[in-house]
Amino acid sequence: MRIDEEILPLPTSVRYCIIGAGIHGLSTAYHLAKELKSAGTGSGADILIIDKTRIGAGASGIACGVVRNNYFQPAMRELMAHSVSVWESDLAAYAYHPVGYMQISHEGMHDDVRSIYEQQQAIGYESSFIEGSSACDTYMKTIFHDWRAGGITSVLHEKRGGFAFNQPSLDGLEAKCRAEGVDIIGHADVRELEMSDGNVSAVVTNRGTIACDVVVMGAGPWAPHFWRMLNLPESTDILVDGTMISQPTWRYWALQEGTLAIDPGYLRTNAGEVPPVVHVDTDVPLRSDDGDMLVDGEWGIYYKPDLNFGGIQGGYMPMKVDKPFDEVAVDPYGEASPDFVVNDDFRMIWASALSFCHERFENMHPKMSREPSGGIGAFTPDSFPVFDTFAGNAHVIADSNHGYKMIGVGALVAKEIMGEPQALLEPFRYSRYAEGKLHPLSNSPYPWS
Repeated sequence: MRIDEEILPLPTSVRYCIIGAGIHGLSTAYHLAKELKSAGTGSGADILIIDKTRIGAGASGIACGVVRNNYFQPAMRELMAHSVSVWESDLAAYAYHPVGYMQISHEGMHDDVRSIYEQQQAIGYESSFIEGSSACDTYMKTIFHDWRAGGITSVLHEKRGGFAFNQPSLDGLEAKCRAEGVDIIGHADVRELEMSDGNVSAVVTNRGTIACDVVVMGAGPWAPHFWRMLNLPESTDILVDGTMISQPTWRYWALQEGTLAIDPGYLRTNAGEVPPVVHVDTDVPLRSDDGDMLVDGEWGIYYKPDLNFGGIQGGYMPMKVDKPFDEVAVDPYGEASPDFVVNDDFRMIWASALSFCHERFENMHPKMSREPSGGIGAFTPDSFPVFDTFAGNAHVIADSNHGYKMIGVGALVAKEIMGEPQALLEPFRYSRYAEGKLHPLSNSPYPWS
């Protein structure tokens, strides 16, 4: 029974209460159930996932589904290598397509991307690196005969990575959870966290109170609201070059993604195969096919063929939401939002960017889908995740919009719940800000790269 088909009663108590039925909540529950069984200390029946609506109602349900490892930050790259391995562990259940990923860049990003390549080699993550405009153009034309993007001086081609179909992958995780005995209940909106002796003792919902021993928060765009329930600081002190500065702990960015509504098979390689995910960053001005100036400066897009979305799907650079986090209307979320869906400007830019890259997409702008798309993501001060434990027993997964691709985080959090600290999560503790242990910044136009 799907959790949006029937309003099921809530238990009054459970050992492990997981808030959020997206990629993080489902993955944590599944892996925790396996850990409990292996240790002989419990089973999936000790775990409850609750969601305010249904599985995939948040960011995971509308995610583009790209799985990549082209991070300039070593800690992100190692964490993503782990997550890619989880994706690869069950291609069918996770609806995962390991077609690879291409980071195609202009000269301003050359050194950063070369560093990514070198560090990928150091951790055994297979990729190729092509340098120089002529060599890059030749390489891309061996894959796409109509390639014509300008201003490109490097191509990082990850042979692993690719994309997954978002809702089918969540369905696969749901099935794995239920097979382990995990209960998943929707229509349970968390209103408060009851505290006792410094720990979370119960989760208060609109339909009742659930006493628990451990709580996990994998709430995506709603992370700031649970942060507030835990009475955590709404401004963060950050040590930068010996000076302490203060910034808001949370801010929102509007995500710009959409679909060119044509046969997904229209984007195939020269060999007739499903292509790698393509991400292009360039500093060549972007014009429409009619010659109108659209973007005069750096810009970037990513795209892939996707049967799940019904066309060529992908996105463009996000837009910062200039409001304090507590004034941003997260609900209704995604395509139902009156404020945070893409507009005609995005549609023109994205279609023109596809045309910039491939001759086959010239004059395709009228075929852009008019269906509402887009959403918002909750971002930390440095736009990288916070994975940490607060109030003694509250495990917070605040992914700063990296979430969907990071399916492996749940496996690591499950081990930490079992008392096994995970080195891959250590660089993402909240304490890094005050200690000045910050992730290096790249020259990418995206805040999360």
